[in-house]
Amino acid sequence: MIRVLLAEDMHMIRAALGALLRLEPDIEVVAEVTRGDEIVDAALRFRPDVAVLDIELPGIDGITASVELREKVPGCRVLVLTAMGQPGQVHRALAEGIEAFLVKDAPGDRLADAVRRTAQGLRVLDPELVASALAYGASPLTPRETAVLKEAARGAPAEEIAGRLHLSAGTVRNYLTNAVSKTGARNKVDAIRIAEDAGWI
Repeated sequence: MIRVLLAEDMHMIRAALGALLRLEPDIEVVAEVTRGDEIVDAALRFRPDVAVLDIELPGIDGITASVELREKVPGCRVLVLTAMGQPGQVHRALAEGIEAFLVKDAPGDRLADAVRRTAQGLRVLDPELVASALAYGASPLTPRETAVLKEAARGAPAEEIAGRLHLSAGTVRNYLTNAVSKTGARNKVDAIRIAEDAGWI
């Protein structure tokens, strides 16, 4: 039996994924979590063979969780669920050594096959998804610019961002200006949109 951990914060999607996998005679769903920061603890407790992780999770994202998982539960392989429109995140995942991806709008029968292939240590890569990620390239933003833009995307003003990130308000404004320039945006709002569409934040 292939033991599977599911990490998905949207209840209906998680239930649908679990239902699809439970139809398979050789797959057992041993744990389900809704947050990225619950993944490693659940994996340590239930020892799954494969963790099926959504990229977008509260707590920590699926890519960060997969890196922690590889360190703490090396026997567990990772299958990442992603949206077609997030090439920046796929590029980041590839850079982190994740080799199994399934596009969220793939036909349902591909899920079990992807889980089996991941459990065997085989690559599960959608050629169109990888081509899109490689064409889009890595994020041009530094980690600090990314952090500032993430806070700005939540609607926080420069002074509040400065307090949270232990920076001066002037430095925050400089990082935002850099982010606008590097993304080729017209303004801060446009930079946020571009970075979110690319999966950079």
